[in-house]
Amino acid sequence: MTAVTLLDGGLGQEISNRSSGKAHSLWSVKVMMERRDIVEAVHRDFINAGAGVIAINAYTATPSRLEHNGHLDWFDDAQALAVALAQQARQDTDQQSVQIAGCLPPLVASYVTEVSKAYDASLDEFRQICARQAHGVDVMFCETMAIITEAMAAIDAAKECGKPVYVGFTVNDDASNTLRSGERLEDAVNAAADRGVDGVLVNCSIPEAVTVAMPVMAKSGIRFGGYANGFTSISALRPGGNVDSLSARTDLDPAAYGGFVQQWLDAGASIIGGCCEVGPDHIAYLDRMLKENGFERQPL
Repeated sequence: MTAVTLLDGGLGQEISNRSSGKAHSLWSVKVMMERRDIVEAVHRDFINAGAGVIAINAYTATPSRLEHNGHLDWFDDAQALAVALAQQARQDTDQQSVQIAGCLPPLVASYVTEVSKAYDASLDEFRQICARQAHGVDVMFCETMAIITEAMAAIDAAKECGKPVYVGFTVNDDASNTLRSGERLEDAVNAAADRGVDGVLVNCSIPEAVTVAMPVMAKSGIRFGGYANGFTSISALRPGGNVDSLSARTDLDPAAYGGFVQQWLDAGASIIGGCCEVGPDHIAYLDRMLKENGFERQPL
């Protein structure tokens, strides 16, 4: 039976949901700069739920996003705090086997590829992020990549850190196996595999689309998997907007989400977890499901 890595869930959305403040375009990073206790608590809850990997809370802490929101001066502090809070949560739970994943996200905006930067500019910015994360993480995650050019820049910067590198692509919700850019998922996966990544995933897409993507990733010959979101649609989110414009599904409780994940496991996936609107209860359900079905655990 395939050994499986269980990731955490939708860190940023869980942090945002626990905050009493209004949603901001800097999302969970804005919360972190004001209420670090919320961030650490979410990390602890995901670890206690059974996650073997937790991601640092740095999704919107890119120079481009911070500058757009008038907070470029936060860059060093936000990156350092994101690493420190994940490390503290691991220490507090006494789960030293839990791995910490760095975060290389879309630099300007999620899903909307027409605002993405060219390769050289992206590579420079990703290198800045990597320089501030590499010392404190175990693996690097390039996630929610919606266009191949940006994904390749993230991978190239991440590989310079000397850490294992995984890349997650976000796909259209129409089961077409295309990135948000319209490019074929197969081309993106092949390009990532050619660059020597340690694994490929589909993330921040509806679970139905993740299921359809599994055979494409399986052809890569490397570890693959997925972590889906629980939004009804992402079409309302535009650059500079915030998550208040999106709605959560009401039909994706832990058991329902677990049913989709079982489909991914049946297809050969060995890395599973959750993205936005997938919380600690979902991860705890997946943890029990894996144990009940005799799956061994495997680090990244």
